[in-house]
Amino acid sequence: MGITTAIAQTKKTYTQFEITVPLKGNPDRDQVNNYTHEKGSWFIPDGISAKLGYGLHYKKWIGLGVHSGLEWKWTDKLVIAPVYGNLRLSPKVGEETRITLQLGLGKAIALGRGNLMGTYKKVSLGLQTSDDLLIFVEISSFGLPINNQPETGSVSLGIALISF
Repeated sequence: MGITTAIAQTKKTYTQFEITVPLKGNPDRDQVNNYTHEKGSWFIPDGISAKLGYGLHYKKWIGLGVHSGLEWKWTDKLVIAPVYGNLRLSPKVGEETRITLQLGLGKAIALGRGNLMGTYKKVSLGLQTSDDLLIFVEISSFGLPINNQPETGSVSLGIALISF
């Protein structure tokens, strides 16, 4: 066993970069387009998000990290900076495929809204390939009172690159 192999076996950290797109229901989904003669899509994009995380893992199967980033929600005119702990479980479901469940809990800070803060919670479920590419669906809650609602949240589609 060479030195590089021994070093690779002792690396217990991971870095994760992800981009998500929050979705909302399309209010015009039943209207027919005059050019294509098709109805509108059920969901439309409602922002963009980018997050970066760093943590410890055990054989890619379980991990615990600290993540942060920016989430921009167009409809609510809101930019949020979540800072949260992230627990990831990634058991193998195939030779080169893992199903990944991530749970996050922390603080959501609304930028440009004074001292508006809330509890950030997220759950995501996705498929991870042998190239450590993760495609997932995420549900997040920001705990921020916006537009006469006690809290806001989103359902997003995302992609993540993970480096073990």
